[in-house]
Amino acid sequence: MAAFLLGAVLLIVQPQMVPSRPAINSKAETTSQSVQRELLKKTSQKNDFKENIHSNGSCRQLPQTIIIGVRKGGTRALLEMLSLHPDIAAAESEVHFFDWEDHYRNGLQWYINQMPFSYPHQITMEKTPAYFTSPKVPERVYNMNQSMRLLLILRDPSERVLSDYTQVFYNHMQKHKPYPSIEQFLIKDGELNVDYKAINRSLYYIHMQNWLKYFPLDRIHIVDGDKLIKDPFPEIEKVERFLKLSPQINASNFYFNKTKGFYCLRDSGRERCLHESKGRAHPQVDTRLLEKLHEYFHEPNKKFFELVGRTFDWH
Repeated sequence: MAAFLLGAVLLIVQPQMVPSRPAINSKAETTSQSVQRELLKKTSQKNDFKENIHSNGSCRQLPQTIIIGVRKGGTRALLEMLSLHPDIAAAESEVHFFDWEDHYRNGLQWYINQMPFSYPHQITMEKTPAYFTSPKVPERVYNMNQSMRLLLILRDPSERVLSDYTQVFYNHMQKHKPYPSIEQFLIKDGELNVDYKAINRSLYYIHMQNWLKYFPLDRIHIVDGDKLIKDPFPEIEKVERFLKLSPQINASNFYFNKTKGFYCLRDSGRERCLHESKGRAHPQVDTRLLEKLHEYFHEPNKKFFELVGRTFDWH
């Protein structure tokens, strides 16, 4: 019986093999294969396979879909909305397997242990927004599963910068720590500070180029985060189709909360909203500074539109 369980789990963790997509040199390819062998070796040496199989027929398994980003783009809202679907089993916390070295060294079995129990007909999913902007992540995901379906949710780059700052600002406030004004980050020597990390995270075309080295565009579905905020149902319908899910989420699952100022969820009579940390007001920024920010992103946005073959209603 133990041998049977071991064989079953090995089948679950074995990535699907398809023809290699990225054009990488032989040395890099050899290194990637070596890393993958080490991950699988660690997985096969573990003795906790039985802990990943439940008596009700569910089990923990590698995700078939990952929400790869972007930070402050609406990843938590997207995950909560998709969790309304009965065929989605989502990890509650950000896993940071592919971008944190100490996690990645733990191997695939550690990664599986972070996943929820799911049934064979369900899609296991996790979200870690930092994946999109982490240079090493695309190749690592590809090495695990070349057939992975990826979800990327994006907002207006300027708005994302302000949200990025707002989150860090409130984190400091909660710890009673001082934090500089946003102008101190955005301006350097009288000019826009393009070295500010929040600005770099909004240069979507640079990070997208890295992902397209490993995954074709039809494996990456881009969710319009601005539209998801204003009218979530149409965007969720598109995700259902991309994931080949039966249409189970309805417009009635969403209702606008006037007090909070954004949409909340209704599921089997229960109503719930996102955490109070979501939807915080952005800081007031001088109009001229905002114009500089919009002007800076004009060309990068244009390059991104050309890269993905669609446009977004951004400044």
